[in-house]
Amino acid sequence: MDRIAVGLAALGRPAYINLGRDLPEVRDVPSMRAATHEVLDAAYAAGVRWVDVARSYGRSEEFLGSWLAERGHGNVTVSSKWGYRYVGEWRLDADVHEVKEHTLPRFREQWAQTRELLAGHVHLYQVHSLTVDSPLFTDPALIDALAGLSGDGVEVGFSTSGPAQADVVRRAFELESAGQPVFTSVQSTWNVFEPSVGPALAEAKAAGKRVLVKETLANGRLVAEAPEPLRRIAEAHGVGPDAIAVAAVLGQECAPVAVLGPSSPAQLAANLAATRVRLSDEDRAVLGRLAQDAREYWAHRSHLGWS
Repeated sequence: MDRIAVGLAALGRPAYINLGRDLPEVRDVPSMRAATHEVLDAAYAAGVRWVDVARSYGRSEEFLGSWLAERGHGNVTVSSKWGYRYVGEWRLDADVHEVKEHTLPRFREQWAQTRELLAGHVHLYQVHSLTVDSPLFTDPALIDALAGLSGDGVEVGFSTSGPAQADVVRRAFELESAGQPVFTSVQSTWNVFEPSVGPALAEAKAAGKRVLVKETLANGRLVAEAPEPLRRIAEAHGVGPDAIAVAAVLGQECAPVAVLGPSSPAQLAANLAATRVRLSDEDRAVLGRLAQDAREYWAHRSHLGWS
């Protein structure tokens, strides 16, 4: 399970844009903490040793920190992200759930918060959803501050979103501080609906960078709205469409770590069935034909509701 991570975007807050979440009937803090711990226990028992969180995932860092403290696991890799602030106030009907800001003050504020909640556990700290128009690219002080994390033994990375992910990946890996690369890791959206970043991720892997892939199920669309060709392949392999979608990620040239976002142990088990799937060349060809125009994919995603 060294190429599987569990992400807590769907569990650290009561509302998210993921379709088909399997959550407690009451989404108060104690219930969501308990649900998070259940998923983490199931993941650890299955051999998963990587957990991905973010400052904007509500109380995900807090929930993970309490789980680590209670269980005493010292062999879990933790990655988190800064750049978005959760403002949903634990409401399902909030007008705005998170606010983005890529500035030096926001980085310093959120890194301090992350360290407080996950002291000594953070292996990788990532810029959250870096895009081509981010002010980070023209802020030398922020770039130098990020690079400084490596001196404390923390790997520095970034995640990407939007139809120009490939441009962001290539540009970000060119950034330097004191003559050294700032970033050594990238986490991008790749799934059978949106594979456009694939060549850039392969280049990054070939250059020795760490590659993670998020939104492997297209925010749940590849399960709740699974296209017929995907369903047929899943039936042939005796698994659910989620397992096929994850297997497609694991089969990519960039050999990424696939970040899963289950909201229950049952969903996790269904996702992990991907590790037993061996896609044929014909399977991969069929899945390749499911690719959508990147701009259309991201436009559709932007209209998904929080629930």
